[in-house]
Amino acid sequence: MLRSRKFIVLAACALLVACGSEESSAPVAVPETQEVAATTTESVATAGPELGSFGVDLSYQDSSVRPGDDFFRFANGKWLDSYELPADRSSYGSFSVLGDRSDQRVRTIIDDLTSIEPAAGSMEQKISDYYLSYLDTETLNELGISPLLPGLAALKAISNREELIAGFGRAMIDNTATPFNFYVGADRSNPDQHQLVLSVGGLGLPDRDYYLLDTEEYENVRSEYVTHIARILDFANIANSTEKAEAILSLETQIAQHTWPRDQRRNRDLTYNPMSYTEFAEQYPGIDWDAYFAAAGIENLQDLNITYPSAMSPIIELVNTLPVENWKSYMTYRFIVDSASVLSEEIDQEAFYFSSTVLRGVPEQRQRWERGVMRVGSLNSLGEAVGQVYVERHFPESAKQQMDDLVENLRSALAESIAAIDWMGSATKEAAIKKLEAFRPKIAYPDEWKDLSSIEITRDNLFANAQNVREFNYEDEISRLGQPTNREEWGMTPQTVNAYYNSSFNEIVFPAGILQPPFFDPGADAAVNYGGIGAVIGHEMGHGFDDQGSKSDFAGVQRNWWSDEDRANFDVLTTALAAQYDQFEPVPGYFIDGNFTLGENIGDVGGLSLGYRAYQMSLNGQEAPVIDGYTGDQRFFLAWAQVWQRKYRDDALIQRLTSDPHSPSEFRVNGVVRNFAEWYEAFDVTPEDDMYLPPAERIRIW
Repeated sequence: MLRSRKFIVLAACALLVACGSEESSAPVAVPETQEVAATTTESVATAGPELGSFGVDLSYQDSSVRPGDDFFRFANGKWLDSYELPADRSSYGSFSVLGDRSDQRVRTIIDDLTSIEPAAGSMEQKISDYYLSYLDTETLNELGISPLLPGLAALKAISNREELIAGFGRAMIDNTATPFNFYVGADRSNPDQHQLVLSVGGLGLPDRDYYLLDTEEYENVRSEYVTHIARILDFANIANSTEKAEAILSLETQIAQHTWPRDQRRNRDLTYNPMSYTEFAEQYPGIDWDAYFAAAGIENLQDLNITYPSAMSPIIELVNTLPVENWKSYMTYRFIVDSASVLSEEIDQEAFYFSSTVLRGVPEQRQRWERGVMRVGSLNSLGEAVGQVYVERHFPESAKQQMDDLVENLRSALAESIAAIDWMGSATKEAAIKKLEAFRPKIAYPDEWKDLSSIEITRDNLFANAQNVREFNYEDEISRLGQPTNREEWGMTPQTVNAYYNSSFNEIVFPAGILQPPFFDPGADAAVNYGGIGAVIGHEMGHGFDDQGSKSDFAGVQRNWWSDEDRANFDVLTTALAAQYDQFEPVPGYFIDGNFTLGENIGDVGGLSLGYRAYQMSLNGQEAPVIDGYTGDQRFFLAWAQVWQRKYRDDALIQRLTSDPHSPSEFRVNGVVRNFAEWYEAFDVTPEDDMYLPPAERIRIW
């Protein structure tokens, strides 16, 4: 499947939440070919907070639970007990509420564009027609599998290993499968230049554990997987579908045996292995790499980075020893299933059944219009064009200024923290301050918008529309080789409810979508904003100094700028934090992987610490007022707990534990606050309480 620009930009980034988890703007530079209709900007509600009397909805609290026994439930317990997950969601929480709001706004934007009968070739026409072509299920059902027939014929025609290698090279263009993946991103040793990054992958299940562990859950998934693959192949009338499905599972299991464990896959020291193309071809023979890259449209490749070097030769051996027919079946299945969302409803439903019902326990698909909004409004589609209208309608410039101020307050808080810590020496502190001063914040929306005008979109051909978008992104990506990077690009659309840190550019990015309650509310109490968006800002800044982000310097260059003693001191703290999270068991028998989630847990602990420090600085030595019986510190910690309010299905949690470096929400609250002496004081937590940690075991890094 095509690696979109979203993943290219975010490959070395730390997100606030997983990408699939589940708002008068300043003048923007919009190419004439991309101007889209807009209405008047919303005004900022400053009369009072959106939630509760000071920014926290206290009706969700469960007062029967002691804060020190389960702070997450104390803050959110009534909501957790009463809220029933919709049949079309694997989880739901504060991010979902804002995501739904964003989707509704984008739907209105698209409906408005549709109502004006936009001019042919305009961005309005492209947005409207792409959306309408997705909604036209009658045409999709009539077409059935037919849009795939040329591609299926091409796969069937592969007759030898040379043609197979060429097929792997075209896989991202053709939307099929390959055990080798690549993308073009910033060179970690020279972030001003692009570099091709080559990896191994190609698994259809969420993680290697699903293939290699013999738990009842994973055994059931594997059985369902074979049945599902056979059903998908049956849509194309492919003979011996069950036999081919079993061969595909066997093939992917052998790939999984050589796939690195998830904690190693996030280790930046292990995954940066740059070499010249000549060295690469000599080190990994057995594949005609010239033919592979020629098929991919890449010529004169000078150098590249190999992310998982020890896995390359074993995968090459699999390519050369497993029957070509098995690889063709593998590619054919993935071609159909990865195209399912733009095919007939029965094919789409089968793909959904396995990926969402079997793997995540979700009974129903989301409404067609919601899926259409996500398709048209995503970053690797027409999302930036939609985003221009979004910020004009829904993001006031005054909120951007407030965010700028908050970022600078958090920068000051981190500078104070670096100066105060006793485990880091002066030389490393100096380098850390230099990196902090170089942090570049991006707030709400890009200053430069991507030109999408060359993408051809029609109302009557959804499959072609999707292919045209994919080809545009692919050509854009490979055209970057040998070219300088563009630090003005964004890895998210303005309407996205998320945030990220990009280590290569040393930047922190906060789209407009997340700058709403419960994260940010101009009408809320200061303690709430610092416990919400303040701690989120701190989280993203903290990624620059977590176990992986700290391996890049102020300019984004991956190098060691720490003294050996300081890094050893840091490792002692982070090892202890990982050990805390290893003990958490969200689903019976399934534990958090403390090393896999370490970067995000450091971000959470550090972010809340920095948010608290910045809040205290904002008081200028004055005592915070008591509001509705809650002190400033209590309001601060309640705001953090409110941000992470979320409910999950068990199957979704199990998948998350193997594939998402973020801890589940309960532990983004309870796992964090128990390390804060201020929380103990605010809520009178004692050694008799379940969450109590002795002071010597509490971890504060920043």
